[in-house]
Amino acid sequence: MKILLEFKVLRSPWSIQALCRLFQQYHKTFAPLNFSDYEAIGRCEQEIPEYFNFASDVLDKWSQIEKERKEPSNPALWWINGKGDEIKWSFEELGFLSQKVANVLSGPCGLQRGDRVLVILPRLPEWWLLYVACMRTGVIIIPGSTQLTAQDICYRLLASKAKGIITTDVLAPAVDSVASKCQFLKTKLIVSESSRAKWLNFSDLLKDAPAVHNCIKAKSQDPMAIYFTSGTTGYPKMVEHSYGSFGLGVFLCGRYWMNLTPSDIMWNMSDTAWVKAAIGSVFGPWFQGTCVFVHAMPQFDPGAILNTLCRYPVTTLCSTPTAYRTLVQHDLTRYTFKKLKHCLSGGEPLNPEVMAQWKSQTGLTIYEGYGQTEMGIVCANMKGMKVKPGSLGKASPPYNVQIIDENGNVLPPGKEGDIAIKMDAKRPFTFFTRYVDDPVRTASTIRGNFYITGDRGSMDADGYIWFMGRSDDVIISSGYRIGPFEIESALIQHPAVLESAVVSSPDRLRGEVVKAFVVLSPSFKSQDPKKLACELQVHVKKVTAPYKYPRKIEFVQQLPKTVTGKIRRNELRNKEWGQN
Repeated sequence: MKILLEFKVLRSPWSIQALCRLFQQYHKTFAPLNFSDYEAIGRCEQEIPEYFNFASDVLDKWSQIEKERKEPSNPALWWINGKGDEIKWSFEELGFLSQKVANVLSGPCGLQRGDRVLVILPRLPEWWLLYVACMRTGVIIIPGSTQLTAQDICYRLLASKAKGIITTDVLAPAVDSVASKCQFLKTKLIVSESSRAKWLNFSDLLKDAPAVHNCIKAKSQDPMAIYFTSGTTGYPKMVEHSYGSFGLGVFLCGRYWMNLTPSDIMWNMSDTAWVKAAIGSVFGPWFQGTCVFVHAMPQFDPGAILNTLCRYPVTTLCSTPTAYRTLVQHDLTRYTFKKLKHCLSGGEPLNPEVMAQWKSQTGLTIYEGYGQTEMGIVCANMKGMKVKPGSLGKASPPYNVQIIDENGNVLPPGKEGDIAIKMDAKRPFTFFTRYVDDPVRTASTIRGNFYITGDRGSMDADGYIWFMGRSDDVIISSGYRIGPFEIESALIQHPAVLESAVVSSPDRLRGEVVKAFVVLSPSFKSQDPKKLACELQVHVKKVTAPYKYPRKIEFVQQLPKTVTGKIRRNELRNKEWGQN
């Protein structure tokens, strides 16, 4: 971070004039498509190009446009940490530094095109440099949450066969504790001011890295990123996206749902591990030449968020319904936001009451979007369209969203069924490529000529989609996707747990939370239940990512006797939510 603060406006040792000379050395005459073409491609009205790389075809183009402008423009990245440190990079500076990082990856790190690297970083500027550098080199990035435990990291390294890992000194000890088990791991890169044995240091390598890098010529269908996402059974699955699906596929989202222009400043509060960070903090805004605003904020802080909106000229805010539910409790009429004009929400259903409170206190409407790791934004409330509180909005181009029954028949308005996306002759390029190493799971998402999202809902006569719930056991709490199997596997490792079942439970603030029904081993039945519940919660936090722990635990004599765990969970969940 210290080395990047020195580069924040690229004064000495590199002047803007020197920077321009360096740019002239490596800047080739790219022939990217016109932005009107991107619109047609996004709507599937024009064929996707054979070759596309967001780094060279979009970011480098904005860099060139920026150099030709006479008037000053917003930075490409504006980062603060709330402690006085601040970084502003233009697109030109972003290109310059990301090329140096690309040389770090392909040079000292020894990573080649097609290799996979697990990147576990908080909201640091290095994360954005690494994301772009991976695109430039063809290295496949695998973002990970800073809340991962050593066991989580080991699973991801083994499952992905990642050859590299990049993290901070906070998680480096956890990596070292499992590195010997990960036979594919060759390179460890630490983002830290201090050195660590057997780790390469990012800051040291960046200082000496060459400034010129030739960006790879990527095909639109080449793999670009992998995201681990929780499912109803087993451990998290790997969702693979291509240069086309993540780059070209997000253009319309940035233009219409986010409603962005080069004069906007977008603050997306998503964790760097989630696909929402790629959509809302990389591709969506940068496709439109918009400034990405970042607050390091290690933990959710309502006061810091509201004060930041009052102090900085953020025009567009994107956060989870849980965040908005918390913010409306702070008498927003006492705050005067500097420039905020457009508010977005996603990751979980938004309560109509919260939308109404936000509107009454700020005068601003929250535009909810619905999407998934596998295919980005599926439905959204767009600027200019009528917003029906509680609705997910209408289908987002290029998707044709329908509600279908178990046989793949389209249901009439008002009928509940599976939320599905109709596929024509071929799979939309905006879709994920596959679940890595799992063709059976990939194929299971298709029913006839529909892709099944796994969510239940209905459509009204005006084409608005209404969310009803998950058709599987996945729990969505505060925007996090949590698979019950992971929690049950963690609980069973504790000697007190004979058996368990994990379901969602209603919660006023978070929408839903994790609840565990636990059958105790005989020797633990006499212990104090409150103390034992706390002990189990601490245990789960240690075994897996802390956000997954059961906030509610109920000790029971026995669980429902059913054929499968899924049926058992359905029975318990229906009871928990008061359903018959």
